[in-house]
Order: sequence, then structure tokens, then C-alpha cells
Amino acid sequence: MENILEKIVKEQKQEELEKLNAINIVANLLSELPERESDVLSRRYGLRGGRGETLEKIGQTHNLTRERVRQIEVASVKKIKKLDKIDSCLGAFKEAVAELIKRHGGLLNREYLLDILTVYALELGRENRQEPDSETKVIYRNHADFLISKLLEDEIETLKKSDRFVVSYKLKASETKILEDLADDLLNRVSHLSETMPTEDLLELIKGLDAYNRYQEEIIKDGDLDVTSVFKSKIFPDKGELINSNKVLYGLLRAVRGVARNNFGYWGSTASHEIKPKTVNDKIYLILKNTGHPLHFTEIAQRINEVGFDKKSANPATVHNELILDSRYILTGRGMYGLKEWQEVPVEKK
Repeated sequence: MENILEKIVKEQKQEELEKLNAINIVANLLSELPERESDVLSRRYGLRGGRGETLEKIGQTHNLTRERVRQIEVASVKKIKKLDKIDSCLGAFKEAVAELIKRHGGLLNREYLLDILTVYALELGRENRQEPDSETKVIYRNHADFLISKLLEDEIETLKKSDRFVVSYKLKASETKILEDLADDLLNRVSHLSETMPTEDLLELIKGLDAYNRYQEEIIKDGDLDVTSVFKSKIFPDKGELINSNKVLYGLLRAVRGVARNNFGYWGSTASHEIKPKTVNDKIYLILKNTGHPLHFTEIAQRINEVGFDKKSANPATVHNELILDSRYILTGRGMYGLKEWQEVPVEKK
């Protein structure tokens, strides 16, 4: 029997897609609350955009104590859950979320799931698959997160403290032993890797793990949902076909703590400076390695800032000093530098 996700992807009818529009669902539910209660929830969960406000800040707005705001928040959520129309409003959304988590092995990185839902609600069915602006995406994600974490908490658990996984959503009725065993094997292998690797290679590495061989049939069964068109969105950095055909394993990569993807599409241990560059020197190395040819020090600084490793801006003078002092880099022309490990790079004759 065709599930709701496959039906929506195939038909892409606006009335079906609206059932997954968290913004409209929440607006419908909040309309049943008094104005103050609605405002408290909107501020607390960032339903108007941005990050949710603290209890203290909301209290200042309404001239209430922090404790009183907390009480209003809790009581308002309970009131929404008791609404007569709660099931009709949330039914399709709940079914879709549960199906997505199930098809990824019972657990899914929160940010990754919100990305998937964003594509369903804001991109499918639109002409030219126009990507929504960043503010709209943030607002949608905040609404979806509110629905899942506060109104679906009886079926879906928000996993915040885990040694194996980053913040994720988990089906309460599902066992995650398969993902846990895969995560343990994967972390053990990745911690011994000397090189980072592209997504395709890391997925193949996982398929060679003992845990994968033990659970292969169950993993393939869980991942048989075909939503390739969803993964073709620009939100996802890898090929849609690759993600769809490896949903459980790709979901694992996004969820496991200690493994991450850098800005250039390569995976490795989060302890690696090629995955989580901490210094200007780390960033210089990554820029040159992934460019593949010498660059002027000013262009290296410019590219560091364009990539946006973090909020720190690279200064050309600082970059130049690092290039001069580190033996990994060699001068190849006036102001031009390359990596010493590139055997074919000619050194400037003096």
C-alpha cells in the first residue's frame, strides 16, 4: 500500500502538500487560544522567526514572572492537545514524520528531518522548484520542531543527551540497536582513518562493517521508500539518488556523534582538523588542498571568508604570515603558494 510520503511526491497536489505545512497547522491550532497564550508560545518557540525567547524576556513583555510564563507555556500546550480538531489537523503530518523516522531506522537527526519536511512543505508542487528564502525556512523549521517536540511527544522522543547521536528524533516504539551497533563500528573505523573521504566512499566503508553485514536485510527493508525527488533539493549537498538509495546509512552519517562532513563534501572524525578546522592555518590547508593548485595569499584569504568555516574573518596579512612560517607550504610565484605535498608543483628559482 502506498504511504502518504510516496503519494505526495508522486501527485504533488497542493491540497496534499498543505497537510505537511507546519506553519498553517500551528496557526490553525493557536487560533483557538487566547491572545496572550498564543503570543507566549509564538515567542518561546520562534514561530515568528529567529530563535525562541527566554522565559525572562517574555515575562518582561507581559509583565509576568519567569515561573508564570512557564506555567502559561505548559498549560497552553496541554490545552492544544485537548482540542477537538487536534487529530484532523495533525494526522497527516504525524503520519509523515513517523514514516520518515521509521524508514531511517527509527531515529533521525533533528536538523536533517526538518530539512526534509521543509522540502515537502515549501518546495514540492512549486513551479521550477524555487528554493524558499532563508527566513521562510527558519520559520517553517521552528513550526515543525514545535509540532514534533511538543504535540507529538507521546509518539516521538527528542533525543538530546546521547553518547552516540547528536540531537535527534526517535520513535518511542522503535528499537535503535541496529543504528547503535552501526554507530559504534563506524566510529571505531573513522577514528583510525588518516584521510577524509567523499560520501560515496564512506557509505561503501559502512557496507563493509560487521554490524552492516549482520543487519543488512533489515537496513534495506527500512530504506525502501522512494523519495528521490525530495533529496534533489539544494538543501541536501549530495546527489538525490545516492541519498535515497542509502537512506538508513546516510541518516546514520547525519546522526552519529563524532563523524561529520566538511565544507568541501568530505567526511571524517570531528577530531580531524580537516573536518573541524580550528585555526587560520587549518583553513589555508583545506582551501589549497581542495582547490588543487597554487593561489595568491590574498585569494586564499578571500576564499576562506567565502567558504565561511565559522564567523571569524581571515586577514590577508595573517594568511601570508602562516604561509611563510609553515613548511607545508611552498612559494611558487610572487605571492603564490601551494602545498609541498604536490610533487608536481615547481618551486620558484632564486
